[in-house]
Amino acid sequence: MKFKNSLFLLFFIVSTIIFSQEKVVLDIKIKGAKKIKKAFITKLLETKKESSLDSLSLDRDIILLKRLPAISHAYYQVFHSHNNFYNVFINIEENFTLIPQVNIWTTTNNQFSYKLGLYDYNFLGRNITFGGFYQNNGFDSYGVNFKAPNLFSKKWGLALNHQNWKSEEPLYFGDKTANYLYNNISFEVLGLYQINLRNQLNFGVNFFNEKYQYLSGATDPAVPQNLDLDKKLLKLVYTYDALEYYYQYIKGFKSVLYTQFVTSNNPFQNDFYIAWNDFFYYKRIKEKGNWANRLRFGLSSNEKTPFAPFALDNNVNLRGVGIIVDRGTGSLVWNTEYRHTVLENKWLTIQSNIFSDIGSWRNPGGELNDFFESKNLMVYSGLGLRFMSKKIYNATFRIDYGFRVSNNHGQSKGGLVFGLGQYF
Repeated sequence: MKFKNSLFLLFFIVSTIIFSQEKVVLDIKIKGAKKIKKAFITKLLETKKESSLDSLSLDRDIILLKRLPAISHAYYQVFHSHNNFYNVFINIEENFTLIPQVNIWTTTNNQFSYKLGLYDYNFLGRNITFGGFYQNNGFDSYGVNFKAPNLFSKKWGLALNHQNWKSEEPLYFGDKTANYLYNNISFEVLGLYQINLRNQLNFGVNFFNEKYQYLSGATDPAVPQNLDLDKKLLKLVYTYDALEYYYQYIKGFKSVLYTQFVTSNNPFQNDFYIAWNDFFYYKRIKEKGNWANRLRFGLSSNEKTPFAPFALDNNVNLRGVGIIVDRGTGSLVWNTEYRHTVLENKWLTIQSNIFSDIGSWRNPGGELNDFFESKNLMVYSGLGLRFMSKKIYNATFRIDYGFRVSNNHGQSKGGLVFGLGQYF
């Protein structure tokens, strides 16, 4: 009897040891990688060889990979090898990331304009964005951009940007309007820090020179016709990102806080701050629908100046309102739209959408209650289409027609807006 009890106890102990052994990752295999480096993907993964097999870690790894411009889709598989060892297969579908940019539009004075650029969003196969553009809108502009989020490690990266931008822009003072040639020459250095999967900080400095030259329209003794200003901009961007992607579909919440402090040694413009927060919320609606929302609230130093930073514009906030039709020192905008996939195959997706854009502004030198005055509240609604490549990063051609819903006399009754990429 004692022998049987001892045998049972020994069997129980051995079974407990065997079955309580932790599952261990024997090897990680990357499948489907062509341009993106397998060693780079392995460096980003939370799951490592000889670590514990954890499905939550693998889920986080997949979310991270899907956010990379080089990857359109990713998933994992786990296969038993022997004893308590398992092989993990990371399967990815790559995007084509060497993307030309071609934009055509008309400016405030109906000048035919175009922008040509070329960007690689997976330069050297290491999630580096590198490229530049040339723009002609009656004036020559160019820019060069470099962004390497994982240059130094999984968490630390660097961004370098240079731009020489020229455009004809309307300035507003009272009921008067004048057109100025605006020229901004800037050099920017940013540190990029990935705190964890959901939280990220970008911070740095931008040295720039701004020139304003009067072209046409009204004049005012209090408004200079020529300005040449050297400035320094300190920037901090905090991102909270809990979005999940499945090809063109998005779900979840994201918040991006932008803060800037600008210093300038000139008698006309004081040092000023500007900050705004974008809140995004996306929800899947059954199999083919996606409800998308962006709420933006921003404030700047509240000086009564025609150079107020928040612009009311087709391509920024209200589709159909026109090109830079007004400016303010505060902005409150809600963009909401329902996207529905009407056609999909292996390489192309076509979406229809119905949208409403609602916005209000604080006038330069005004009060916070400006946001609630009916004359400052504008509503545009409309319909649109999206033509999206499932194999090319951010290759979405969008076209929307927005028409005025609010009773704002003197504002555009509506118009066509098109561009590359989703509106938000």
